[in-house]
Amino acid sequence: MFRQRKLHAGQLRYHDFSKLREARESQKQLLPSLQVKTCPNFVHIHSPLQQIHTSSLASLSSLNSMSTRSFFTSSLSKKLSTFRLKQLERTANQNPTNASLQYEFLSELIHTYPEAVIHRFEKYPEFALDERCALLYFGALQRTSSMDKFDIKTFMRRVQTQNVSMDPLKIQSLVDLDTKSVKNRSTIATQVMQILSGNVPGVTSGAIAGGALSSGVFHHPRGADPKHPLHVQMQTPQSGRMALLTLAKQVLIAFVVVSAITAVVDEKGLGGRAMGMSNKHVQEAEGSDVRFEDVKGVAEAKAELEEIVEYLKNPEKFTRLGGKLPRGLLLTGPPGTGKTLLAKAIAGEANVPFFFSSGSQFEEVYVGLGAKRVRELFEAAKKKSPAIIFIDEIDAVGGTRKLKDQSALKMTLNELLVQMDGFDENNGVIVIGATNFAEALDEALLRPGRFDKHVTVPLPDVGGRKEILEMYAKKTKIAKDVDLSVLARGTVGFSGADLYNLMNQAALKASTDGLNSITMSVLEYAKDKIMMGAERKTAVITPKTAKVTAFHEAGHALVAVLSEGASPIHKATIMPRGSALGMVTMLPDGDQTSQSLKEMLAFMDVAMGGRVAEELIFGPENVTSGASSDIMNATRTARAMVTKYGFSDKVGIVFHGGNTGEESASGATRAMIDSEVQKLTQDSYQRAKDLLMKYSKEHHLLAETLLEYETLTGDEVRDIIHKRKKPNRPIVNREGGARGDRSVLNDKSNNSEPPKSKFPFPGKVGSRRDNTSS
Repeated sequence: MFRQRKLHAGQLRYHDFSKLREARESQKQLLPSLQVKTCPNFVHIHSPLQQIHTSSLASLSSLNSMSTRSFFTSSLSKKLSTFRLKQLERTANQNPTNASLQYEFLSELIHTYPEAVIHRFEKYPEFALDERCALLYFGALQRTSSMDKFDIKTFMRRVQTQNVSMDPLKIQSLVDLDTKSVKNRSTIATQVMQILSGNVPGVTSGAIAGGALSSGVFHHPRGADPKHPLHVQMQTPQSGRMALLTLAKQVLIAFVVVSAITAVVDEKGLGGRAMGMSNKHVQEAEGSDVRFEDVKGVAEAKAELEEIVEYLKNPEKFTRLGGKLPRGLLLTGPPGTGKTLLAKAIAGEANVPFFFSSGSQFEEVYVGLGAKRVRELFEAAKKKSPAIIFIDEIDAVGGTRKLKDQSALKMTLNELLVQMDGFDENNGVIVIGATNFAEALDEALLRPGRFDKHVTVPLPDVGGRKEILEMYAKKTKIAKDVDLSVLARGTVGFSGADLYNLMNQAALKASTDGLNSITMSVLEYAKDKIMMGAERKTAVITPKTAKVTAFHEAGHALVAVLSEGASPIHKATIMPRGSALGMVTMLPDGDQTSQSLKEMLAFMDVAMGGRVAEELIFGPENVTSGASSDIMNATRTARAMVTKYGFSDKVGIVFHGGNTGEESASGATRAMIDSEVQKLTQDSYQRAKDLLMKYSKEHHLLAETLLEYETLTGDEVRDIIHKRKKPNRPIVNREGGARGDRSVLNDKSNNSEPPKSKFPFPGKVGSRRDNTSS
């Protein structure tokens, strides 16, 4: 029975909706008879309620919720409204006992089809009911002008059925309502509404929740008098198309306006602190705390820049004889050597405006923007001359011009060329550029009159490295035993930035280990970590591998100590680090700008010492591939001696180009070069073999000590070889040099004692690598 009623309710919605649509269309004929008064927001229709047909008033009163013009067309709005009504009705029918869902459906239905609200309320008692639904029922009666048809008995039967969630006191008040003395049904309906609307959430006295009905609507329907006008929406058949065109036009106008404003705001004036703007492509330094005394290791470059600062402070001193300082100063050199730091020192020393920018900040997506920024930069500097302009990474804007380049890419460089040396004089403005690629700059930029003075900022020498280390050491706590000169000798090729990184790594290591100061061992650890990589303390090393490595490195160390012309040994270790299982480090007394024949031969002998040691201790058949880098270094040195340095009597004092020295040599000459290179390496191999055979006891003692202590200093190596004296400190490794978790390996390789001679090499070919650095 319930299913049949539910299906009947579903059939009702289509039947009633179609009839109501037809009735609504018939009301259009009534609109010309209405008095219409327009205002900026609404269209008011004034007509006496008595002159309007009841159904027509109900139809027109449904328009009172339309206060703005819809973006969609009328037909699309109807389709969307009908779709929502169907969804709400389906949900309400599926949940007949849920009064809230019934209210949501009725509150949406009353705007368009108030007759259906009355029908559903009176004919289908199986749907739940509360005060809000009842008030919507009265609102529908008012919209259809059916208040005089209200039947209190029918309403009470509906209220007293099941699925009614109303206040019992209100129901009792309805039962006690005196209806016999009142003959007007509209008055009875008003009294019932006043009882129901009391204490309903969101509903005031005489009002329906959700805005469906208010007390004013009951007494003054929309369109009944001028105070309650009827809101009418005027639509045209092409309103949707026109709305889309209008929206597209507004979006296009907004895009153009925003783009124009962005360009103007970005490029208006010079920007930065000097002009009171916020642009970043040009900035003026204020109060730099860096001075020339803070720049170490580049004394020559510093002297050149001190001359520039002095000229800016006292120009008459240099111009009294008619001379002029260069307009452009180019700083070149490897990365990290302090070019930008020198520029900061200029800003700190000079009491003149200092403008700084980067080459990449001139270029952007807008054509001609780079040239405009260059003009603004020089105009600002001219206004405050004497002044300095510093352009970092100038190769980004001053690269060599090519015919195939776009004209927009050349405009910035052309403007820079004109500003530096064109028709207008730029007296008092000095341009300082910094780059790592001076060879990439355009020739017109490097000619006299522009960047006609070049200052090379090289890597610091051993004295400069010591000064830099001392400067950084003042900013931290260094132990008393630290010898920064030894550290400076061992950091050949380090720039100022590398040395700062070394001190920073050492400070972090000391803090991690809980030390009160930075010790020499910590500094050595930081240096080796930067040069060779971190220690592989968890690497799995078997006793066999450790023994091969120990005798290999001991061979290097012994030949280095006993060969005349070899650099002093700094450290020997079999601790795995990076891709190396061990290494012997040799430090020269200072920076070597050249090498003698004796030093080159000694270097080759030391390189061959590791290979010779493996052959003597373990036999020719057990020699490993770990000496590949040693052989490469020895061969490279020998070929350079023959082809570049003229140290071969057969080839003669001749220079041969190319990496191998055979670039333009004939076939016979190439064969002669190869023969001489082979002879030099073979002689070096024999000299190393003679030394190791003569000092075999010292070789064995040094290798055994390496297995026990893993790392030996240069003094400890020399004591072992010359005095046969081991270090006076605790032994580090008592497992024959083995380390790591070897449980994953073969038991025999873990537990068996390796033979003292004829030792087989375990592992795959090329698994062990050795580096000898100097």
